[in-house]
Amino acid sequence: MENNIITNTCKVMSNVAVLNEMTAVRANVIANRTQNTLCGITKAMMIENLKNKLREGIAHFVFVKKDGTMREAWGTTKKELVAAHVNGRGVSRENYACCAYYDCEMGAFRSFRWETLVQVL
Repeated sequence: MENNIITNTCKVMSNVAVLNEMTAVRANVIANRTQNTLCGITKAMMIENLKNKLREGIAHFVFVKKDGTMREAWGTTKKELVAAHVNGRGVSRENYACCAYYDCEMGAFRSFRWETLVQVL
């Protein structure tokens, strides 16, 4: 009987996601907007991954535009690449639950709402 309990206990697995404070905030906002907690956590982790890639260089990602069309973008926030385009004024897009990036194709800053991110390539 005791061996059976140990065996059954070992078969139980749990999925755990460790989120930093900002990712947890993003997950909560996205979950509220989409009414889906799992979606909130997943997309918040995708945003964190994307932000890291944007800081390191040019990132390739897909999001849904306001008009419902898919937008495939190549962008960056790497200081060396965008320094000439930053004027230092304005409010962070994070305050509006958006992700800002310099669009390499359009040659200007753009942003998208966190919950519209589809894929980071």
